[in-house]
Amino acid sequence: MRPTKLSDLAIAHALESLGDWRREGDVISRPFRCESFADAMAFVVRIGFLAEAVDHHPDIDIRYRTVTVALTTHDAGGLTQYDVDLATAIDVVARAFVHADDRG
Repeated sequence: MRPTKLSDLAIAHALESLGDWRREGDVISRPFRCESFADAMAFVVRIGFLAEAVDHHPDIDIRYRTVTVALTTHDAGGLTQYDVDLATAIDVVARAFVHADDRG
């Protein structure tokens, strides 16, 4: 089943609950500052397992201890519930890896 693109209002509501995620056009993204480079790499691996399990794959940028994750649903041409759900799951996993000063 093809995912349905969310309305601007639905995206705004989702971002209220996501907190640190920001929208830029058809993408939501968030930087995560990890405790160490090793934690950043472990975090990326965990994201990989989450993404593979739901067959929805983010863009990931790794800069030393900072991991930036960007989500969009290319098949839908924008943001869908898949992006919101994966962002929520990534936030849960991040609790084990994100630098204590950067936790919400």
